[in-house]
Amino acid sequence: MDRTAKKKATIYDLSVLSGCSPSTVSAVLNGSWRQRRIKESTAELIQGLAAKHQYTANLQARGLRRSRSGLVGLLLPVHDTRYFSSMAQTFEACVRSRGQCPVVVSACRDPQEERQIVETLISYSIEALIVAGATDPDGVHAVCEAAGLRHVNIDLPGTKAASVISDNYAGARLLTEAIVRRCGADRPLDATDLHLFGGRDDHASRERIRGFRDAKRDVLGADPDGCITPTGYSPTTSRLAFEDYFERNGRLPRGLFVNSSINLEGLIRFMAHHPNDTFTDLVVGCYDYDPFGSFLPFPVIMIRQDVETMIARAFALLDEGRPAARIHLVTPELVPPRTALRGPLDALKDEAPA
Repeated sequence: MDRTAKKKATIYDLSVLSGCSPSTVSAVLNGSWRQRRIKESTAELIQGLAAKHQYTANLQARGLRRSRSGLVGLLLPVHDTRYFSSMAQTFEACVRSRGQCPVVVSACRDPQEERQIVETLISYSIEALIVAGATDPDGVHAVCEAAGLRHVNIDLPGTKAASVISDNYAGARLLTEAIVRRCGADRPLDATDLHLFGGRDDHASRERIRGFRDAKRDVLGADPDGCITPTGYSPTTSRLAFEDYFERNGRLPRGLFVNSSINLEGLIRFMAHHPNDTFTDLVVGCYDYDPFGSFLPFPVIMIRQDVETMIARAFALLDEGRPAARIHLVTPELVPPRTALRGPLDALKDEAPA
């Protein structure tokens, strides 16, 4: 054993160093000092001493003393989209600011896997769960309800628990109208030349389709059948749908409403097999934001879903205990082409090399 290694400080060490009681030190370190009306200057002193003397909370011991784990979970459908990765990053920062430990896991849009993962998280005594984009949110609710676990849905709603979601209808109307405007008044867009690709039979897709169709009727005066191609959330099936349309019509529609960044990846895979002049007259609207997609060679208008507000509202509902099973809508943002927005990664505490 290395006896020269520096011993990490305990709460009682920090109490002596700061001149504050152990309970005051504990309140500062677990984030409850504001509720106890401890001065901010005192909190800053204790936090500085904790950093200087390498204080690390013994979360396991804390959990045993309180019968609480300090763990808060986020269940995602997938990790590798800008939308869900931003959601995870925002969630983690929020949980840490509350003095707790985040746990993020995905279920790959498999309803059985969703329930099994939640059962596993419950076995680790998580204190609360945010359920994002679940295929079967009411099935997850049943597992949580049986265990008495506080939980809230985000992204896709359930009927049994409170849900915080984007206003997909309003966002789809905004996006559809922006596509029409971008196509220009000199060559007005025909209603048959504006097509929606992607999505599945879930609440978000249904609301986006409803907003798309209503906007087409209002702006273009018609909403002909055959202008919607559901593909699910798969780049491969999306690519095949674009290929099929191209083979039947000899070109793509002038205006494309793409239901998500996953479906946009399918369009990019399609592009890889066709010459650039295939896309010279194309305007794309994507119901997701990705800075790389925003800078494609043709105009790409995007909808950015407000994950920061969604996560904040989800935690406010969790703090209520048992909120009513109703839907809370969050307004999304329309992003013009060639736009690089700031996001959760900008909060990383990274330092430039000396």
